[in-house]
Amino acid sequence: MTASAGQTETIIILDFGSQYAQLIARRVRENGVYSVLARPDVTAEELRAYHPKGLIFTGGPASVYESGAPRCREELFELGVPILGICYGMQISCQILGANIRPAKSREYGRAALKVLQPAGLLKNLPAETSVWMSHGDQVEDAGGDFEVLASSPTCPVAAVRHKSRDFYGVQFHPEVTHTPHGNEIFVNFLYEICGCSGLWKMGSFIDSVVQQVRAKVKADENVLCGLSGGVDSSVVAAMLHKAVGERLKCIFVDNGLLRMNEVELVESTFRDHFRIDLTTVRAADEFLDKLAGVTDPQQKRRIIGHTFIDAFKSAAKAIPNARYLAQGTLYPDVIESGHSLAGQAANIKLHHNVGGLPAELGFELIEPLRDLFKDEVRQVGELLGLPETIVWRHPFPGPGLAVRCLGEITRERLETLRKADNILLEEIYAHGLYRKTAQTFAVLLPVRSVGVMGDGRTYENVVALRSVDTSDFMTADWSRIPYDILALISNRIINEVRGVNRVVYDISSKPPATIEWE
Repeated sequence: MTASAGQTETIIILDFGSQYAQLIARRVRENGVYSVLARPDVTAEELRAYHPKGLIFTGGPASVYESGAPRCREELFELGVPILGICYGMQISCQILGANIRPAKSREYGRAALKVLQPAGLLKNLPAETSVWMSHGDQVEDAGGDFEVLASSPTCPVAAVRHKSRDFYGVQFHPEVTHTPHGNEIFVNFLYEICGCSGLWKMGSFIDSVVQQVRAKVKADENVLCGLSGGVDSSVVAAMLHKAVGERLKCIFVDNGLLRMNEVELVESTFRDHFRIDLTTVRAADEFLDKLAGVTDPQQKRRIIGHTFIDAFKSAAKAIPNARYLAQGTLYPDVIESGHSLAGQAANIKLHHNVGGLPAELGFELIEPLRDLFKDEVRQVGELLGLPETIVWRHPFPGPGLAVRCLGEITRERLETLRKADNILLEEIYAHGLYRKTAQTFAVLLPVRSVGVMGDGRTYENVVALRSVDTSDFMTADWSRIPYDILALISNRIINEVRGVNRVVYDISSKPPATIEWE
């Protein structure tokens, strides 16, 4: 973690295996307080280095009585900072502090009616009765004389507690999910009423701090390289580094022939013309497409694209003198997955190239100005830096580009068909005000042909699938309920305007079980 402004107030979140751990971290940050995730067995010494204002223990799928169930160190309760336990986090804490935990008589899953018994402190400003989201099999059976019960539900008599002599609070429900309508008030109460935070985590101060750090690190005769992809992460990195080192930022954009329609023009006009950034565009489409000829296996496509990109980037970088640093758009979820954080989780390395993942053997020293941020925070930074909305709010685009949306063999003709169909889809999504309301929308060219009738003649042509999803974190997603009349308009335009397509289908699968991309 870098020592950025706004991190003088930090909440450490111990992850006991919750699917909502990153959501909790985001809820804390949304309320103006910096947060980091940590593994359950983190030591008190490690935590003291962060000078935390408080700790949050997440939920998790385990039972406190299971063999090998995650357990925090008892020394954490001696740190002298407030602790909030959520679901399993409440159970394991209450057990350590002397309460009895038992399997619930009736397992609670879903919405439950909560009765607030103590409308102060943690539950300040909550109504006397409200709805919360439960998901547990065990619960605190006997809080004992050391705990005060703050709330209850019909099947969970101890739904929220406060320890009478230690600064510990627990809730059996999940305040971090939208299904708990007053959950944010609970976080606000914990952060400001109990932990005494003042809300120093602001994107403006974060930008100023990073700019100062970069200026102090990069010497006057040194250049910084940045690989642009056209996506929001690399774009924000470029804008931030340009603010820090000006003309000493050298951007490289590789045109691999797998980009969306007008992608090259958008990147060049934004960064070269608007921001006056030194931008080198590598025209490598023929090299990529020649190597992909005849390849249909998705993983082989990814490997070819990744290796070819590295070679193209390395060749362009050699022509730039005094380039000591490489800036990349690593985000906080990437740091967590790679195991390079307090969370300490196993690495989860993608097989395809992302601009934020160039290999260390290139020989540059890394600058990762976004490594403390979540995606929504990156967009905030982009807006503050003056990036256009078309860049800041652009839907995610996979590292291998259209290669994983052009199923089967990749040819120039098939790519052009896909680009035209995708462009029509996005034109109509924009025109009907749906782009910001959907999280990711794109077209897929399928490796099948279907029979059709056009102009009284039989056709045997391509099938295009439309994919649009709604999600806040991309870990789970549901298909977008685009109105039928808009889907009909999109379908008619694609079939009429894109030669070689006679059928359009709409993907209505959720994630899971499906993934968002098709390959």
